[in-house]
Amino acid sequence: MKQFVFVYLGGNQPSNPEEASKHFEKYMGWLSSLGDSVVTPTIPLKDTTTVSPDGTIREGGSSAMSGFSIIKADSMEAALSIAQDCPFLEIDGSLEVSEMMQMPVQ
Repeated sequence: MKQFVFVYLGGNQPSNPEEASKHFEKYMGWLSSLGDSVVTPTIPLKDTTTVSPDGTIREGGSSAMSGFSIIKADSMEAALSIAQDCPFLEIDGSLEVSEMMQMPVQ
């Protein structure tokens, strides 16, 4: 089976703790429904810092990436179908889905 990275972009934070709890429950249910297809569950990102080619360091990043997951699927079409059911889309987030390439081990 191929592996795909789902990159979470943007998304609105729930407006109150009850809404956050409901969304989290829905999201965890979605992940749970994927069973063994989940290689790496959601990894949220924070405190992004950018290092430029000239060595300059600045706070922040150039993308709205807020996290990622790694999912196994038979094809890109299957991975996209999984992505379309993700509750992250319900909070105005979007997902970028990319097939992961296997690098040779040295």
